[in-house]
Amino acid sequence: MKNKVIISVFLGALLASCSVSDKTGLTKSGLNPENFEAVIDGKHTSLYTLTNANGIEACITNYGGRVVSLMVPDKNGELRDVVLGHDLIADYRNIDNNFGALIGRYGNRIDKGKFTLDGVEYDLPKNNFGHCLHGGEKGFHHSVWDMVQISDTLLTLRLNTPDGYAGFPGNVDVQVTYTLTSDNALRIAYRATTDKPTILNLTNHSYFNLSGNPSQDILAETLIMNASSFTPIDSTFMTTGEILTVEGTPFDFRKGRVIGDSINSGNKQIANGLGYDHNFVLDTAGDISVVAARLYDPTSGIAMDVFTDEPGIQFYAGNFLDGTVKGKHGIAYPCRSAVCLETQHFPDSPNKPAWPSVVVTPDKTYSSTCIYKFSN
Repeated sequence: MKNKVIISVFLGALLASCSVSDKTGLTKSGLNPENFEAVIDGKHTSLYTLTNANGIEACITNYGGRVVSLMVPDKNGELRDVVLGHDLIADYRNIDNNFGALIGRYGNRIDKGKFTLDGVEYDLPKNNFGHCLHGGEKGFHHSVWDMVQISDTLLTLRLNTPDGYAGFPGNVDVQVTYTLTSDNALRIAYRATTDKPTILNLTNHSYFNLSGNPSQDILAETLIMNASSFTPIDSTFMTTGEILTVEGTPFDFRKGRVIGDSINSGNKQIANGLGYDHNFVLDTAGDISVVAARLYDPTSGIAMDVFTDEPGIQFYAGNFLDGTVKGKHGIAYPCRSAVCLETQHFPDSPNKPAWPSVVVTPDKTYSSTCIYKFSN
């Protein structure tokens, strides 16, 4: 009996060790998995590593479900880390940011932190110019997810949030799957269920710098956006309710535009966003086989295609980064040193009934998929 217990304990420890990175050494991106071991809100955090047959590596922590590093080959075959982040779990806790995080229950902003559903008005945390941003201070990005590594290329995360969590209705069960595919893509699949009507808008908040050098800005990178219109914002970054054409504006990325070309223009919308921080209305009609956006860096030769079944993408050009935050390997992140391309429903959709609905009911499973595919 004693031997059976010893064997059982050994097998349990072995399985646990297979679910995280090899703790005897560093990851390809130079991360030490031991620096991600902690207990937060009574739950253990760790660093998990995905690798595919081509040598691409994605490191993910269950604290916020964050993509910590993502190593992809440049035009010379050299692996470069193309996302911003920290190399200590303590920095994710102590420095206010959304680097690589899963965002919910509602990605982006809700006007004045209020919405009405089935005749009931809900009051949410107000953490950004009087609005609710990314679910408030206690959003999914600060939660410890239950994570299971299925294989070298597949991770699943799960989070249950109770009715009234951050002011939102319904007991909600969320499952997110990260898959590193054989064609060099990071696929993020979201599923969620609720026991009463609620709203959901889930996304990932990775900050991309395809040069692999986050000490430099991304103004020379080229963006293509498959979108003929966008949703303008006011000076508090809240959508006005309009949908405007990109034609003849700095927001026309349909044929490709160098990001730095118009980011400091006198355009009123650029001024309101302090640069680009806007939702684009995609022309893809929810077809995930059609490229929604493409980001390209001329120095590394790395390109990233974005696919989604969502109706919009928030393009944020890192305008609030200011060099005060130091990330992995002690590198300070200057203004506009990264691009976020957050697949989503439109900001403040609960208060704009003409826009695609974000209401989820008990008889309807929430589903959303985003793919970031890399090439050189």
